[in-house]
Amino acid sequence: MTAMRGQAAIGRKRVSKPQIPTKRVVVPFEDNRHLTRLLGEFDANLALVEDRLGIEAHAHGNVVILSGPEGSCDIARGVLEQLYERVSRGETVGPGDFDGLIRHSRQEGPTVDGQAQIATRRRVVKARTPTQSTYIRALEDTDLVFGIGPAGTGKTYLAVAFAAQCLERGLVERIILSRPAVEAGERLGFLPGDMREKVDPYLRPLYDALYDVLSPEKVERDLEQGVIEIAPLAFMRGRTLANAFVILDEAQNTTSMQMKMFLTRLGENSKMVITGDPSQIDLPPGMTSGLEEAVSFLQGVPGITAVRFQNQDVVRRDLVARIVAAYDRAGAAGKTPHA
Repeated sequence: MTAMRGQAAIGRKRVSKPQIPTKRVVVPFEDNRHLTRLLGEFDANLALVEDRLGIEAHAHGNVVILSGPEGSCDIARGVLEQLYERVSRGETVGPGDFDGLIRHSRQEGPTVDGQAQIATRRRVVKARTPTQSTYIRALEDTDLVFGIGPAGTGKTYLAVAFAAQCLERGLVERIILSRPAVEAGERLGFLPGDMREKVDPYLRPLYDALYDVLSPEKVERDLEQGVIEIAPLAFMRGRTLANAFVILDEAQNTTSMQMKMFLTRLGENSKMVITGDPSQIDLPPGMTSGLEEAVSFLQGVPGITAVRFQNQDVVRRDLVARIVAAYDRAGAAGKTPHA
């Protein structure tokens, strides 16, 4: 039996696997202090580069030694050098900056045009995925933008940050943030407190984004003076919103009529952003969401852009991306979560 097994082995031809070209790259840096800040505590940022690109990376003195597939090493070198320049200018970089640059660098095709960014006095927000860059550029170039996709992709945060940038630069006179409260019917009367106290819990993500890109003092002052207005969707009826940056969040929970009403509030010298996740519709069964309907109706209309985010655009953390993907697989298999 052993002889037969040996003869069979001799008769088989060995199939050689294609070898991936490997490379060893030494990346020098001038200032060890900047390099220490670049790599993070215990070289955590360097470990992220290793994990994302499938390479080995080691810091030794004032150099970083990279080894692995040639293309991945080239990306790693470019990312390290770009972020080192930012650190040397006094900027703070973290895992999100590394992740964003790596995602952009790995994206192939002529549509990639570097990282777009939003700058307020408090913070510079750089796109962390190519889709985020497309979204920011749509906000720059278009008066009505739809941001559609799963949670954690930055749709709402980037819209609020861009609105803050426009306000600081004097491009708009006010920011108006809206959301369907509680449900499509917006039954708020039974809740205690004044109107702001009633709707605050439902608009908290918008507040969080505002406080991240503007100083707390400015946010509070602008809220008191009406420069920043946060209101439930029902309060938009009958208004014309001019010289404003208007954001409607959680738009998947609007009805067809609510969406039409909101869209027609857009006034002169205003921008409007509508964000939502069609996979998280809380409307009663049988009721059509106004979000996807509006995107379908308005496709091809000049001055309107729809940007669709995918699972790979989730930037909160890897675990969130895996959760979103798991629910998508369940949906594709005909399984739906119980309410």
